[in-house]
Amino acid sequence: MPGLHNRVRGRDCQPDAGEVGRRIIAWFRRAARDVPWRPRPLGTKRDPYMVLVSELMLQQTQASRVAERMPEFLARFPTVERLARASEESVLAAWSGLGYYRRARFLHAAAKAIVDEHGGAFPMTVEGLRSLPGVGRYTAGSISALAFGCREAAVDGNAARVLMRLHAHDGQLNNLKDMTWAWSRAEALVEGVAPVRMGAALLNEGLMELGASVCTPRAPKCDRCPLADLCAAHCVGREQEIPRAKRAAARRVVYVGSVVFVDNRGRLLVERRPSEGLWGGLWQAPSIEREDRAPTGPEIGAELALSGSAERVEAFTFQTTHREVRFEVWRAGEGERPRRPGASWKDRAAIEALALSTPQRRILLGASPAPAGDRLV
Repeated sequence: MPGLHNRVRGRDCQPDAGEVGRRIIAWFRRAARDVPWRPRPLGTKRDPYMVLVSELMLQQTQASRVAERMPEFLARFPTVERLARASEESVLAAWSGLGYYRRARFLHAAAKAIVDEHGGAFPMTVEGLRSLPGVGRYTAGSISALAFGCREAAVDGNAARVLMRLHAHDGQLNNLKDMTWAWSRAEALVEGVAPVRMGAALLNEGLMELGASVCTPRAPKCDRCPLADLCAAHCVGREQEIPRAKRAAARRVVYVGSVVFVDNRGRLLVERRPSEGLWGGLWQAPSIEREDRAPTGPEIGAELALSGSAERVEAFTFQTTHREVRFEVWRAGEGERPRRPGASWKDRAAIEALALSTPQRRILLGASPAPAGDRLV
């Protein structure tokens, strides 16, 4: 039940905000991972541009993947001005492999707004930051605290999970009322560490780090948690029940037939996807999509106006958050020139520089296909 109070074996399981905040900061100073978006020493103000890039990258992408890709992105676009002047195509290409490409477009639009509307300087208030494209309450709070030292909370799913367990708040991470409650708890913690230099920044990152590495969704490591003796859920043995799991939405199945065309110069034929929808604006091998079943060989041949036959060379499934995409990959015969307005021939180096989804990078540039023996007729 929300607001549950428990006194177990003489321990008050509703802890003091100041004590909680101080423990989190002390633990974070000891346990913080070395990652590219977290320069040392801890507790120093950061470049707001670096914070913006890292926060948008980290949304719905594994931290290990961001750690791998972020330095390359910043080397290509080292300042907000450079990013603002870049083409959308080059930004999407640099984002390739991180998924959720709408975030890249938001990042690009935010950079343009900072340069065009704010003279290249980041707004220093949460309200001003939230006026930027793609910047919501969490990202604004994070930039405000980390870059400008403001006393602002920043609550993501990891932080909310820690807070719900700490107070035995029986809620869900995707519930607006429960997340509003979590924000109120985080704001109380920020007030509790007010005397600490950069206290809000250290607290926010510490909460998220604790949720990511110790207070994990499954099998939390309570023996390593600095808050274990203060945690109401742990007191009553409910740490694995809180927060309540949200019901996973069924993934929609999409069937894709992609055809690889190679000309006598070794170039590949590619086309650009529509700007909206799945992998919007990214490049791909000429492809046919259906939602009811896989496109057949004759359907693909007719759609692309193939004069001869093509061989099916591989099949694989790629899962996004909301879709299960089932690919069948075909290789066209030599000399085929399909009917595909807007498609163009590019060599390997040019294709490597394009914005490609992970499956299309595999299809056009990647793994050796396993022969399957079917043929388009």
